[in-house]
Parts: sequence; C-alpha cells; structure tokens
Amino acid sequence: MATIWLDGEWHDRDTAKISVYDHGLLYGDGVFEGIRVYAGKVFRLAEHVERLYDSARALWLEVPLPREELAGIIEEAVGRSGLAEAYVRPIVTRGVGDLGLDPRKCVRPSVIVIVDAIRMWPAELYDRGLNVVTAATPIPHRESLSPRVKSLNYLAHILARIEGINAGADEVLMLDSAGHVAEGSGENVFVVRDRIIRTPPPYAGILRGVTRDVVIDLARAAGYDLREEIINRYDLYTADEAFFSGTAAEVVAIRALDGRSIGQGRRGPVTEDLAERYRALTRG
Repeated sequence: MATIWLDGEWHDRDTAKISVYDHGLLYGDGVFEGIRVYAGKVFRLAEHVERLYDSARALWLEVPLPREELAGIIEEAVGRSGLAEAYVRPIVTRGVGDLGLDPRKCVRPSVIVIVDAIRMWPAELYDRGLNVVTAATPIPHRESLSPRVKSLNYLAHILARIEGINAGADEVLMLDSAGHVAEGSGENVFVVRDRIIRTPPPYAGILRGVTRDVVIDLARAAGYDLREEIINRYDLYTADEAFFSGTAAEVVAIRALDGRSIGQGRRGPVTEDLAERYRALTRG
C-alpha cells in the first residue's frame, strides 16, 4: 500500500496533506527524485539522494535533515509499504510561506517521501516498442534553469506529453531550442546505428538521469561503442534501433517516430540486450 512520510509523521494516501501556502504548490519551488525498488531493495539510493541534495543546493534550498537520515527514512518507508516492487518519490519543497515570491518568508522546507506502485506502459509495449511523436514544445532553455536541477516545475514536459496524447502516441520526443534531440517527456534517449550507441551529452541541456548513467556503464562493460554526442531527428529516423531509459520507464524501445518505423519497427537486439542486462542488475 502507499506509504508517506511527511515532515516526521507517517501517513497513507488519504491522510497526507500539505498547506495551500506551501511554495512547492504555489510556485513549483522545490525538488524531487524518482527511485525504484526491486525485490524490496532500493536501487541506487545514494546516487538519487546525492542528486536531490545537489538540486536543492542549486535552488538555495536547505534540506532540513542529513542525507543519511533521509536515506534511512526512505528505506523505512519501503519496509512499511510492504511493496517488493515500488517507486519512491522524495520531495523537498520551500515550505509554507505567504502569497509572495520571497523564499525568506518560508520558515522551514518541507520533506515528503512517497512509496507506491508505478506502471508506465502495458507489458506488450515493452515487447513491441513505443510509438513516439516529436513535440512542438521544446525543453526549457538550459540558461533559464539548469537541467541538472530536478525541480517540481515539469510544465513544459507535461505540455509536450499532452501533444503526444492528442496525437495518439505512447510518448513524445522533445527537442532543445536549436532543434537537437533532447529527451522524452520523462526519459533519456539513445539511438543505435551499426551497433554504435549514441545519446545526447549533459551539456546539451538534458537531465543527467541515474538510469542513463547505469545504461551507459552497462553498454560499455558489454563492449559497445557508446558515444555522448549531439543528435538530430534524422539520426533516429535512419537508426537501426532507438530506446528510452528512465527510473520509471527502465529500458523501453522506440518502434516508430513521427510515422517512420525505426529499424524493423520493433525492439532490436541491442535494446533487448541492454534491457536484459539492466533487469539482471536491478534484480540480481
């Protein structure tokens, strides 16, 4: 069942409440992480906690408890939930303030840990791959808010996802302001041609995903030539394979983009190999 820790107290889905004056609600002023639990074990907890605290620091937001304590709360929340396979959402908001923007009016940040189940797509889509369209909404400019900050403001990605919903697609591909391939609405993207794997580099304005880093490590350990390079939609249109990676999504193939079949129009051997390696790592 869903288990929630909110500023020192335990709740369920029905009893967990925040103030309407919380600046996380009023202004999206806060940060979060998404973490997976496999067979009751939290995957890459230290990396996610580190990124959460780094994101908070970048926003001049002080998390009101040590990293080790938050990690312990996350593990306890997982245990209380009774879920062997789960998704964890730690959140830090600016806290309760007034209706103005001044963050100094928020006396104490609020910390929330949610443990619940998650399902991105039906199992058959993981077998067949996703039908994807390019969204007209670009990712936010990297100079307005660093993409390294996983903030509560996901509106651009939500607007892009709405475009995909209206187009009848499973997911969207988002571009940067220059038209280069950036990411999905909540995933990093990889493209395969002649068994060379390419993915946009962090300086391109993408979120450097924890799962992305895991996939890169797995690919290189398996002997693949993996390159972090700027890519365009042409590279996906003409690819042998393409896939997304993300904490919630894991590793999922892209079978079509903008009405064009990618490769054979189904999950390819490189994607399947990396998905199996990821599954073995997370459940090993």
